[in-house]
Amino acid sequence: MDERDWLAERFQEHRPRLRAVAYRMLGSTSEADDAVQEAWIRLSRSNAGEIDNLEAWLVTVVGRVALNMLRSRKRRREEPLDAQHLPDPIVDRAEEGIDPEHEALLADGVGLALLVVLETLTPAERLAYVLHDMFSVPFEEIGAILNHSPEAARQLASRARRRIRTSHTTPDEGAATHQEEEVVEAFLAAARDGDFDALLAVLDPDIVERVDTGSGTIVEVRGSEDVARRAMAVSQPGLVGLPALINGAPGWVSVLDGELYAIAALTVHNGRITTMDILLDPARLARLDLTDYFDS
Repeated sequence: MDERDWLAERFQEHRPRLRAVAYRMLGSTSEADDAVQEAWIRLSRSNAGEIDNLEAWLVTVVGRVALNMLRSRKRRREEPLDAQHLPDPIVDRAEEGIDPEHEALLADGVGLALLVVLETLTPAERLAYVLHDMFSVPFEEIGAILNHSPEAARQLASRARRRIRTSHTTPDEGAATHQEEEVVEAFLAAARDGDFDALLAVLDPDIVERVDTGSGTIVEVRGSEDVARRAMAVSQPGLVGLPALINGAPGWVSVLDGELYAIAALTVHNGRITTMDILLDPARLARLDLTDYFDS
């Protein structure tokens, strides 16, 4: 085995962790793959023999690449600077559990609701929180990436942590428990039957629903009554909700006449839905290959 093949093999060993870093930073599976690929290019051009800790070096490089992508993504997409999108969902069958390929991406309870909050952070706050709190990167190294002192990096992570704690994005212990699956089933049945009271029974009074239609603006609906009315209004003949795991948490995919129509991710507390994030963007849904999900 020559040196390049050896290096490629070592890189592949670290790829799942690197992709997890990039996904948490960018909320996009395609951009995460781009960041990981860029890390490989930089590694292949470097003097690998001078790298003492390859994993730490790669995590730092991916963090730096993702930070730059995060800062420039809206200009690259030629969208308004205030354009908003839900992160890319990771979909698994509720009855089969999380796919092994998704396990690294979804470790540490990275639900869609948490990624939504990460989108509200500044790029520097997001980097500090993701690298330190999720991947145990020392603040000295984070500060070097940001050209800040370790203490400044610590403060950035602390601000991010406070924002996340007040957003109540963490699901109940033991995601996708039997009770949570029952909540999903109850919501889908109530929406299908147009049962307003049954919908209210599974919705937290202060629920927040976020809907991404692809317009560049996330529609936000607050309060159980308004969310229940919306659920009843969108129900239509041929629309079928199928329970699923979305980023490892209970949710569903909606199918209309055999085509993917929507993906919904939930956060459940004490038997009630507290957040609901719905992807309705036809262009992004079209890029998701869930054919096997529907055909089985």
